[in-house]
Amino acid sequence: MKSRRFRQLLALSVALGLGAATWLRSTPPPPDPAQRLDVTALPQEPLCCTAGPLHLVGAWQLRSRNAMFGGYSALIRTEAGRLLAMSDRGYYLSLPMPDRMAVGAPGEVRFGPLLSDESQLKANRDIEAASRDPATGRIWLAQEGRNSIERRASDLSREAFSQPPRMKFWPANTGPEALIRLSDGRFVVLCECSDGFLSSGRHPALLFSTDPAEGGEAAKFRFAGAEGYRPTDMAELPDGRVLVLVRRMVWPVPARFAIMVLIADPHQITPGGTWQAREIANLAAPWPLDNYEGLAIERAANGRLVAWIISDENGAAAQRVLLLKVEIDESRI
Repeated sequence: MKSRRFRQLLALSVALGLGAATWLRSTPPPPDPAQRLDVTALPQEPLCCTAGPLHLVGAWQLRSRNAMFGGYSALIRTEAGRLLAMSDRGYYLSLPMPDRMAVGAPGEVRFGPLLSDESQLKANRDIEAASRDPATGRIWLAQEGRNSIERRASDLSREAFSQPPRMKFWPANTGPEALIRLSDGRFVVLCECSDGFLSSGRHPALLFSTDPAEGGEAAKFRFAGAEGYRPTDMAELPDGRVLVLVRRMVWPVPARFAIMVLIADPHQITPGGTWQAREIANLAAPWPLDNYEGLAIERAANGRLVAWIISDENGAAAQRVLLLKVEIDESRI
């Protein structure tokens, strides 16, 4: 009996130790201002990864010694050939798309703070979602903790800030996780939280007819995604429909995630109603998997529709910052 109890205690100690190594953030590195990003292509077999209409055409691991690197929870396409990733610590990374970097060179990258006061607590710096108006270059950011939405100019200077009353009671750590400015000027915000204890696939959501950063009025509705999954980002397709990236934790030590991509039509949103999404792809092995939280869409020069997907490594040694390039077969969505 004693031997059995000892083995149980030992197993528990090992599990707790691994959990701490997985989830606790490591001590922040000493300040390193180097504007350098190391980009390593992940080896993959030709045609290795196809899920529904999605086909993986490139995968890279990103690394940097810059103290602002990591924790990316939002991703947008800015100008042609460039991406902008934003972190849950209030920093940004502007980078060329990896397949357009010079061979053997790290490419032109820029790290910087989105908030001027870098001493603020994470709860005041936790950017989880972003969306951009391609006509003006303006960017909208959603923050957890503060349950806020702010608008930035194309140079990232702040223009407007609001804490919508209908987001006031969203949980501090599972608040506005996905935000999109639709091409018709409306805004949709999804809460990571569930809409009730027994509704793990349904989430509170808001539809703004005008700019939420200016205090626009919001209509409440429910987003119905996939049971057990939480939304992490959204991006609009050329036809006006929306791709929604969703995630489910399947194992905590070390952290393992299941990733799906859903599609939904925002014209079907009704105040007080349920916005139903449907699954188009389940990203399972041999896809490179991690905690994917950022999604951006572009029309490539060759005419193909491409999704860029980035992961948040949570500051954990067992996770990676991965960037995927995924082609979308439009005939199948």
